[in-house]
Amino acid sequence: MMSVGIQGIGTAVPEHVVDQQMVRATVERVFGNRVPDLSRLLSVFEHDHIQTRRFVREPAWYAQDHGFAESNRVYAESACMLAERAARVACAGREHDIAAVVVVSTTGIMTPSLDATLIQRLGLSPHTVRVPVFGLGCAGGVAGLARAADISRSMNGAAVLMVAVEICSVTFRQSDVRTSNIVASSIFGDGAAAVVVSAAPHQVSIGNGISTLFADTHDIMGWDVLDDGLSVRFSRDIPSFVRSNIPDVLVHAYSTWNIDARDVSAVIAHPGGAKVLDAYAEATSLPTNTFAHARDTLRTHGNMSSASVLFVLDAWYNDPQRTHSGHALMAALGPGFSSELLLLTISP
Repeated sequence: MMSVGIQGIGTAVPEHVVDQQMVRATVERVFGNRVPDLSRLLSVFEHDHIQTRRFVREPAWYAQDHGFAESNRVYAESACMLAERAARVACAGREHDIAAVVVVSTTGIMTPSLDATLIQRLGLSPHTVRVPVFGLGCAGGVAGLARAADISRSMNGAAVLMVAVEICSVTFRQSDVRTSNIVASSIFGDGAAAVVVSAAPHQVSIGNGISTLFADTHDIMGWDVLDDGLSVRFSRDIPSFVRSNIPDVLVHAYSTWNIDARDVSAVIAHPGGAKVLDAYAEATSLPTNTFAHARDTLRTHGNMSSASVLFVLDAWYNDPQRTHSGHALMAALGPGFSSELLLLTISP
């Protein structure tokens, strides 16, 4: 199999920095007496594993009802801006080399799709191959990178730009008094990340991805599309699901890749939450500090859905203390309910 690897990584975040107390105040203002046990639910803002996040608008904007059309307009405007910024960093002036673009996003709707705008803003060839991906949610960063590597190999190692961008904050709905909406408001943030891959010389190569869809699990995560927007769906205990199901998925993946679990020295995990990372540590039997980059990303940016795991990848890739040989595992969970794994190999 042709060796395709990482050529550049870029990230971008909006200007508005919020802490948990700022968001909590907005939630209290919006729901007031409409949620009988609101004071109990607000305890989700008291943990310290998320300290700051980035939003595309100031907190006061979210206290007003904007409707689906206006919220989606803000999504489209912000997603295009952040995607372009992240892509330019990843390309590092080599935009003329890009033969295909994969864009992953699940927090808004655009037709023409976001990749069409991105290609024109970056000045790419009008013949650039376009692959817009919607609906993978938090799993999209890993799946999107795997597809970008597949496409590069199919195009004789040509450069492929993969972008994940999510504007999670605009999905907050003032009409939704369910616990899941309040919990989501304490976790999610906005951001974009981009990766360029090709067969040009590289330090980290990208192997085959392993996708796993779990039967009868649609209720765990996703969107319910309502008149006033996208309503977040959370159900079941995701950390317990990880402990029960991911070990078998890993056994299958390691067997498919023909490696031993002991060959994996790093895990680049989507930081869906502190308890989810704890569960991944147990499932992989790796030390907690293996997930330090994921915890740092969660603490400073929250959960940015598909983009988050690429922020973790960026931190790991540029860490001067990372290992210089062996394998790293990228991992994320998403709607379906599904698991996405990707093997990275570090050249000595």
